[in-house]
Amino acid sequence: MTSPASDYFFDAYNREEIAYGMEPSAALQAYLEQLGGADGQVGDRPIGRAVDLGAGAGRDSIALAAAGYDVISVDLSDRGLARINERAAEHHVAERIRTNLCDVREFDFPENHFDAVIATTVLDHIPALDAQIVWQRMCDSLTDNGMLYVQVHTTEDPGSDVAPGNTRQVPVSETAGAVINYFRPNQLAAWAVAAESRLRILRYEERLEWDYTHGPEHQHGKAILLAVREGFHPDWFGQPAAFPKQS
Repeated sequence: MTSPASDYFFDAYNREEIAYGMEPSAALQAYLEQLGGADGQVGDRPIGRAVDLGAGAGRDSIALAAAGYDVISVDLSDRGLARINERAAEHHVAERIRTNLCDVREFDFPENHFDAVIATTVLDHIPALDAQIVWQRMCDSLTDNGMLYVQVHTTEDPGSDVAPGNTRQVPVSETAGAVINYFRPNQLAAWAVAAESRLRILRYEERLEWDYTHGPEHQHGKAILLAVREGFHPDWFGQPAAFPKQS
């Protein structure tokens, strides 16, 4: 168990208004809503196993569990995982979530095992060489119907120590010290289209965003990827949905 002194995010997750809020990542939520079905079904397949890497206080874990996935929430913050358990009970999905206090570099990724792999700002919290190793393990762990969702901070972020981020005269996140591996433009996209990743991109975006979910307002540079295993073609109308079938 970690202590407040060794848990970098203890204060952020210990607040009454928990850092990063309760809303799941928008593209992930859109995917879950579009593929959602009754009685634990996604289209013609049962919802299966998911892993949420760097789960924090659980905003994506809760959304996955509510959609019917059995979720492993992995994080180094013991306080964050405790908040996940609290929230899971409040949202009546506790039976679908298991927490794992673990460095993502030490996590066991069985091949062809997870139907959803989520990594929201965690590959940028570990050294670059380690991030590429973990990325490949993530990809290899996807099933043939698997989905991958990743967010990373980019060099556009004002917390970056290189241009253009370090030239931006805008507020920096209170937790910027945890980011040690800012992704270059197109870097995450290049990983996703590499043959060994075996992915098909549904959505990719690099953008600036203002963040009001924790601490003083600040800006981020982000790269955001939503992909599925190559050869998998789920119904997908975009985020926001474009030209879906009208009810």
